[in-house]
Amino acid sequence: MKLLNKLNFPEDLKKLNDDDYNILSDEIRGFLIDSVSKTGGHLASNLGVVELTLSLFKVFNFDNDKIVWDVGHQSYVYKILTGRKDKFEKLRQYNGMSGFPKRNESKYDSFDTGHSSTSISAALGIARARDLKKEKYNVISVIGDGALTGGMSIEALNDVGFRKTKMIIILNDNQMSISKNVGGLSRYLNKLRIDPSYNKLKTGIHASLDTSNLGKNIAGKISKVKDSIKQLVVPSMFFENIGVKYIGPIDGHDIASMTEVLLKAKEINEPVIIHVLTQKGRGYTLAEESPSKYHAIAPFDLESGELNVSPKNNYSKAFGKALVNLGAKDDRIVAITAAMPEGTGLKCFSEKYKERFFDVGIAEEHAVTLAAGMASNGLKPVFAVYSTFLQRAFDQILHDVCIQNLPVVFAIDRAGIVGEDGETHQGINDLSYLSMIPNIHIVAPKCLEEVEVLLEWALKKNAPVAIRYPKGGNIINNLSPIKEVEEGKWEIINNGSKVCIIATGKMVQHAMIAKDILYEKGINPMVINATFIKPIDKDLLENIKKEGYNILTIEDNILKGGLGSAIKDYLIGTDYKGKIKSLGYNDEFVSQGSVEILYKAYGLDCDNISKVVIQLYD
Repeated sequence: MKLLNKLNFPEDLKKLNDDDYNILSDEIRGFLIDSVSKTGGHLASNLGVVELTLSLFKVFNFDNDKIVWDVGHQSYVYKILTGRKDKFEKLRQYNGMSGFPKRNESKYDSFDTGHSSTSISAALGIARARDLKKEKYNVISVIGDGALTGGMSIEALNDVGFRKTKMIIILNDNQMSISKNVGGLSRYLNKLRIDPSYNKLKTGIHASLDTSNLGKNIAGKISKVKDSIKQLVVPSMFFENIGVKYIGPIDGHDIASMTEVLLKAKEINEPVIIHVLTQKGRGYTLAEESPSKYHAIAPFDLESGELNVSPKNNYSKAFGKALVNLGAKDDRIVAITAAMPEGTGLKCFSEKYKERFFDVGIAEEHAVTLAAGMASNGLKPVFAVYSTFLQRAFDQILHDVCIQNLPVVFAIDRAGIVGEDGETHQGINDLSYLSMIPNIHIVAPKCLEEVEVLLEWALKKNAPVAIRYPKGGNIINNLSPIKEVEEGKWEIINNGSKVCIIATGKMVQHAMIAKDILYEKGINPMVINATFIKPIDKDLLENIKKEGYNILTIEDNILKGGLGSAIKDYLIGTDYKGKIKSLGYNDEFVSQGSVEILYKAYGLDCDNISKVVIQLYD
């Protein structure tokens, strides 16, 4: 019987010998590859931290000690070793196990994560609470080299080094975030990887001097000036100079070495950063060769690595193609990404217009203000970013872009429900937090073919513009894109009677399917495409009011502060006498699950839309 199947986790881990740990490493990798191929999930990052995670369990007791995984998508091994192996059948599924740490899922998860660069701050907070409460346990933060480019992690390092709070920071360095790392900090870590001179010098000195009493005495005196020696021969002084003891780099796949270093770090009564080198995708050749592809992947065939469902055209690709086309006509157009050139569809633009493409690493706040600076000097910047990550840069959007009314285009990908990644990744807040900001215009394409039309308009508009579009592609293919964009004007797609459906973005397609269902029942609602979420079409609303329509609004966003809210606010100030109903998400975070299941759970599926229209007809 395999160790993975017969051990009681985490209790039995302390009983294993070194050979058992090596066997268990292989078994865990095999389990992860097989399991994720069926459910989809984050594969490459988890394959890279198998030995690292096992080493942590050899040294620490997580019934007492606490660990915070940055982002958290690399916590699958940790979940296995804390007794959750049998829950992988429903990984990232509705009512199943999360792909990220969740405090309500296990006592071993000490902090919920999902976004990058937060773990040092959270772990430091836990450590300081421990000290104030006079408790005794270890606190560990595991952060990737990509996440270290996020400003929040640098702020946390500055704080922990100043106060000298005891904690361990493990820098998991695989030279990747999602795409390959970029920037000065990445180059700095590369230098650390290839410059072992200090460690060699230190080892050589001690090996020579420790052979005699005189030599030991000299070694003791040398230790008093070790910082000077380090300054001369190793670049790790970045960490040392801000007050965090640096150890490394070490092989993150060598359990014996990892264990030895962790045991030493455990005894140091000050903050320590352990620089660990790992390989993303290790143990699965296809993932080793293409770690970005297998970072987060849908169910796939184990032998070929190909997705079980062939990828179709999607909004990210449509946006990328449109930007390339428009970039050929105007050399003032520049593209910005925060470490996601492939996920946001910018790969082709980055290859064709290298000098006009800027990957700033995981630094959304910087990306927005960078765009503002470019716009202030005559360029036309487009920042392509997932909805859930743009919210990290709210202040920069408001303060640096919108107050100055600068022409920055926000291409907001994965807007609305994204599915299996759960609460931290659902893009259901952007309409609400952007709508409250003066000067910004918000638009949404109803179909793939409309992306380029709106992007071209946005690039000509001398003001901030947000274009939001969902994950995936068209549901129906018989919608014609608007030919010309008129600011603040909506499109009547279907003339009908009694009830008017006002939908935006992908929800227009849901409305049209619902309209066809209703037509078979002798009901024919008006359907309007709210191309503009801000400003709304007040003239058309006045006509709808005048004609006596009841109104149903539909949006893939929380209801508070969204499209329906704006429409209601306007109509309340008039003498509108009709009924109005809004479909969207309630004042709550939306859990994980397939997009289709979540639409049904929140009443945004076509059948429920049809039922609500029938109610409004009465």
